[in-house]
Amino acid sequence: MTKLGLPDNLEACLFDLDGVLTKTAVVHAAAWKEVFDDFLRRREGAAFRPFDAVADYAQYVDGRPRIDGIRLFLASRGLELPEGRDDDPPELDTVHGLGNRQNALLLEKIHTQGVEPYAGCARYIDAARAAGLGTAVVSSANCREILISAGLDDRFDVRIDGVLAPERGLPGKPHPDIFLEATHDFGAEPQEAAVFKDALAGMDAGRAGGFGAVVGVDRIGRADALRRHSADIVVSDLSELLEGPT
Repeated sequence: MTKLGLPDNLEACLFDLDGVLTKTAVVHAAAWKEVFDDFLRRREGAAFRPFDAVADYAQYVDGRPRIDGIRLFLASRGLELPEGRDDDPPELDTVHGLGNRQNALLLEKIHTQGVEPYAGCARYIDAARAAGLGTAVVSSANCREILISAGLDDRFDVRIDGVLAPERGLPGKPHPDIFLEATHDFGAEPQEAAVFKDALAGMDAGRAGGFGAVVGVDRIGRADALRRHSADIVVSDLSELLEGPT
């Protein structure tokens, strides 16, 4: 292990954004709850069962492409909507309409409330760069806005986000393709890169891609679940990796 808590052979670090570097997972979950609760209330009336911003978010939405998360959550309630189109207006009750509604609400929250980075993330990224490791961020279509708001936009050599991924035909997590693409952009092999994720789907993607290390970042007390999903290392904050092996 190096002083960064990772195997010596690594050339690059591939970071998820929400929940790993920035405190946006709670903002995402709040936006999903507002959208789903409004839909369920209109669909089922006052007796509707609300979206659980912890359990439902973790099981169906966290770490997945927005549209996949909508399909999975609706299916869990025995509901189905027309797919619609990418450009469906936010008020339309289609899968894409709900997705666009959530995205608009999320951006509003980001712009009005701002985004706070986790305390140890900038220090760890700077240490990785100083050690000669490439740094990439792999996230959603709102990646750039979140990075700017959090003051982290100048710390990454590669960015694979929800805008670039569809352009390159890359499926989302739990498929490893977006992480593999980041590694390819560095000119490195998967076994030379570490993946940093907080979502269980991300753990699965890291293992499926054959990466050199899969680091689970446990922000909500599910370290055992991260390990069951093949995390090699589990920390509650990236700064722990600067203090030695975990």
